[in-house]
Amino acid sequence: MLLTITTTLDQATDLGFLLHKHPDRAHRFEQSFGTAHVFYPDADERRCTAALLLDVDPVKLVRTRGKGTPDFSLGQYVNDRPYAASSLLASAMANVFRTAMRGRCDARPELAQTPIPLEIVLPALPCRGGPGQAERFFSPLGWDVSAVPVPLDPEFGEWGDSRYVTLTLTGEVRLTDALNQLYVLLPVLDDAKHYWVASDEVDKLIRAGEGWLAAHPDRSAITRRYLANRRALVRAALGRLADADGAPEDALDPAEIDEEPADELAAEAPDETVLSLSEQRARSVLEALRAENARRVIDLGCGSGRLLARLVGDEFFSEISGTDVSHRALGHARRRVRFDERREGSRVRDVFQGALTYADERFRGYEAAVLMEVVEHVDPPRLPAVERVVFGHAAPRVVVVTTPNAEHNVRYEGLAPGAMRHPDHRFEWTRAEFREWADRVAAAHGYRVRHVPVGDDDPEVGAPTQMGVFTR
Repeated sequence: MLLTITTTLDQATDLGFLLHKHPDRAHRFEQSFGTAHVFYPDADERRCTAALLLDVDPVKLVRTRGKGTPDFSLGQYVNDRPYAASSLLASAMANVFRTAMRGRCDARPELAQTPIPLEIVLPALPCRGGPGQAERFFSPLGWDVSAVPVPLDPEFGEWGDSRYVTLTLTGEVRLTDALNQLYVLLPVLDDAKHYWVASDEVDKLIRAGEGWLAAHPDRSAITRRYLANRRALVRAALGRLADADGAPEDALDPAEIDEEPADELAAEAPDETVLSLSEQRARSVLEALRAENARRVIDLGCGSGRLLARLVGDEFFSEISGTDVSHRALGHARRRVRFDERREGSRVRDVFQGALTYADERFRGYEAAVLMEVVEHVDPPRLPAVERVVFGHAAPRVVVVTTPNAEHNVRYEGLAPGAMRHPDHRFEWTRAEFREWADRVAAAHGYRVRHVPVGDDDPEVGAPTQMGVFTR
């Protein structure tokens, strides 16, 4: 597999100083899966090109076989890994260009911190999502992107294109930023890694993404793909990105995780004659809204639109909106309520992306706001921001909040002691903790609150869900 980096800055051969590889020599570096070669096919004062060629040994590769490598006998040795840019190339870059990726150059320190004209070419890059995906990930970073599909066979055009693209990036970027962006995005576009993704991958992502990942509009998708969709690691990485860069934190995409964990479903509905807790929750929320005569409602954290669909199906409600942080979840929600098919007189006002930690004028103007199973997905340090946005800025007449009752977890067979019901929950409150939070928030923002148990109200541990109805 091949990567070329070309610059046309004045004294272009200074690229050798930045990469710590002399243009007049060929360099060889042994890797666990093959050999990396660095050489300069073009090097003069006006134009300089550095090439990284990775010669993959199929036998060595089998010893580092990861999730994306075929597991049938011949496929372990005959596959695209020696030819297509992937996490193998990213690993080689980290070994060969380690000092350059850190932005260190003692010979040209000012140049290392200066954007320079660059052209980066990857002749064969696996790109899950097609050429548009490459543009979506690289364009916000300041690159001009050309992603040309590689045909399955140039002689037989009717066969169509392969999953590979020839990627060309041009722009004025610091070399250290360019290398770190490639290090992260090569395996992200391939959507596979050749090694097991462990907890140290979060540190690698944060380090390589410093200064650009937190502000990227697709940071959630990038993080999920880089960490192989391992929920705990993704959650940790997104939290650290938000802490380090002040960016709004992304919840995991509800479309990619079960909204009702298997443990909870099994406990909730032992037979078809019993309503699931999810259904009881939705009915309780709708009853609370009707009791307060709240007809204009916004669902804050609407996810894939289950409650939105119930609101739309009930003629009592005259104006309905939903918001969520996840693009993909909103796509499901829009389809659920046929948002794109709205006609004149539709009761669906808007379904839009938004973060509850930031004041948004679109949250205002409703009689009621619902946070159904939302607050437990928010990191505790960010909960005060949600409180200010919902109760202080949006300030509807009615706010309905539901959240799990941690005390009831002992009634779920198969749920380990101390475990939470859902892998994305940041906390689960006891009844006393929820009452303390609700009373404090109500007093701070001029609301009254009443508490309603949802589900079987166990005399010892209470109901599985607790609901607070805030009114003013």
